[in-house]
Amino acid sequence: MPLPSADELEQLEDIEKQWAVKAMHHAETYFKLISSIDGSKLRLTGIDDEIYDDFQQSFPEIDVLHLDEKHFKTPEYKEKWRTWINKYEKRVNEFNFGSLIRIDAREDYTEQNTMFGVRMQFYAVEIARNKKGLNDALRNKN
Repeated sequence: MPLPSADELEQLEDIEKQWAVKAMHHAETYFKLISSIDGSKLRLTGIDDEIYDDFQQSFPEIDVLHLDEKHFKTPEYKEKWRTWINKYEKRVNEFNFGSLIRIDAREDYTEQNTMFGVRMQFYAVEIARNKKGLNDALRNKN
């Protein structure tokens, strides 16, 4: 396989930058929402309840208060997530777009408290946090 040309590399870098800007904008918008309104009233998709139930059943070991990256990054979990995420391909817009996910629900997006994932992982975690009231502490800080 030949190495990409300089022009192709620049295009890839531009795509990465665009992805990063979009992911950061999404994270900032979401954080403003959960910092100002009751998360239990927030709907992230048209099928939040279904996503929540499916996530709880498929990943009962995940503590959404403080995520353990091994539940997202190990080969075993990557495959488990891939299968789970693909069920939503035709039902959730931007289901596989890159997203920033907070590791600890009690904290803002910071370099230490953020990991990369895809939108369905973000939805699964944040829908669960909102239903369990775990984002309430952020609203109460203000």
